[in-house]
Amino acid sequence: MARIKGATMTRKRRNKVMKMAKGYYGSKSSLFKTAKQAVMKSGQYAYVGRKQKKRDFRRLWITRISAACKMNGMNYSSFMNGLNKAGIELNRKMLSEIAIADPAAFTALTEKAKAALK
Repeated sequence: MARIKGATMTRKRRNKVMKMAKGYYGSKSSLFKTAKQAVMKSGQYAYVGRKQKKRDFRRLWITRISAACKMNGMNYSSFMNGLNKAGIELNRKMLSEIAIADPAAFTALTEKAKAALK
């Protein structure tokens, strides 16, 4: 039986890593061993970053809604509580977009939230 060597797959695997490491600083872009470590670490950072992105956007939306609520004489938590009691189901992203694009509509929402709390 003929011996099968794995040179082509090994080369392919190494080239894939080297391609991902293109543009890295120093030997991280030219030596396989350090490039592999750098690519693995960058993959971990990317994974964590995708989770942090969601947190950061939610925090931004809440800050925008809070600022708009304060302009209408209300705080964020009572506004959200009032919306829930009024049966208005809008997510934070849409509420922040409304607060930026259409302040009059946001004022109407705050009035409905105030009415629901009474």
